[in-house]
Amino acid sequence: MIRLSTTAPSFEPAFTALLNQARETTETVDHAVAAIIADVRARGDAALIDYTTRFDRLTLTADHLRISPNEIDAAVATIPAAAAEALDLAATRIEAFHEAQLPADLKLTDDAGMTLGMRWTSLDSVGLYVPGGKAAYPSSVLMNAIPARAAGVRRIAMCVPSPDGVLNPLVLAAARRAGVSEIYRVGGAQAVAALAYGTASIQPVDRIVGPGNAFVAEAKRQVFGRVGIDNIAGPSEVVIVASADNDPRRVAVDLLAQAEHDEAAQSILITDSAAFADAVVAAVAAELPSLARSAIAGASWATHGAVILARDWTEVVEIVDRLAPEHLQLMGREPEALFDRIHHAGAIFLGLYCPEAVGDYVAGPNHVLPTGRTARFASGLSVFDFLKRTTWMSGDQAALRRIGPAAVTLAEAEGLGAHARSVALRLT
Repeated sequence: MIRLSTTAPSFEPAFTALLNQARETTETVDHAVAAIIADVRARGDAALIDYTTRFDRLTLTADHLRISPNEIDAAVATIPAAAAEALDLAATRIEAFHEAQLPADLKLTDDAGMTLGMRWTSLDSVGLYVPGGKAAYPSSVLMNAIPARAAGVRRIAMCVPSPDGVLNPLVLAAARRAGVSEIYRVGGAQAVAALAYGTASIQPVDRIVGPGNAFVAEAKRQVFGRVGIDNIAGPSEVVIVASADNDPRRVAVDLLAQAEHDEAAQSILITDSAAFADAVVAAVAAELPSLARSAIAGASWATHGAVILARDWTEVVEIVDRLAPEHLQLMGREPEALFDRIHHAGAIFLGLYCPEAVGDYVAGPNHVLPTGRTARFASGLSVFDFLKRTTWMSGDQAALRRIGPAAVTLAEAEGLGAHARSVALRLT
């Protein structure tokens, strides 16, 4: 775990090193992924079946690639009532927040007499990738599928691997609750290729969203342009800004909640109190042994964790904006005042009773967020990722006479004679 202080002469180079710390996988998979995509394009279902046998130890036929409604019914029936109720609560809150985001169309008539507008329409189809096995997260199904449905997407196709034939019932229940149209037991880069290019059994989609391993991320990168994608997500991260009047244990557990995701995850504490920083570090050490994922959380904290001691809250704001974190918890004095001054963060959690973990499940805003400092220019998943803007315009001859001569002048200046003539012919 790294300890930094803004008063130290070495702070700037040490902080720069922290910003540049490589946490993404160093595994090179681009050539392997390109070969898988080419194979799926060439052989379709046969390639999917071969890769499923090889990687998931599951032999399928083309008519069993899709998970049947009866299988989904049987899986959903095994879910405890409490889990089903929690899933429904989360889905209801996520729906409400994303439906509230839906934008209105725009229409105006300007001084020249031109009528101008912008119309929003949904994508036709979306593909959702869901990791399988131990890394199966029903919350991610809700977060990716519900905004698409709220936007009006008619077809949502989901791919989820089933190693050794095992499916996660809660993932299937989440898919049903979120309005997923079809589910396929296919994973890896081959699933992304199928969603992008289609096979006999899986029709292609317009956009692919959802998390995955290095092969899935690289596949999404390679099919971008053929289809849209949400992002290329890196390891998760949280920055917690906390004053000395906080409970050190709460802050420690919040840091560990992020660290337990992955050995490459990052948890950072920023405070203006050295004594409080020491108390939090001690609390982290005390909490770690009791966690089921203590090895993962411990490795994350030891390798990528950081505690930064700042002189004052002005420095805190500057540090946060330079970090541009995926998640930001403001547990300092007057968090609303700090919130107003911060520009770069994927999602911000204000106050003592709003930990990042509540945002992962039931708060309502999306938990698919920009990582690796990309919050400087990117935003979290929303209904806007499943909508398109189409501008339109209309006008009569009188309106064209008011603005057309300028278009003729500019077209002639660019040497585009047909452009100029196209407008000029309508001016007389």
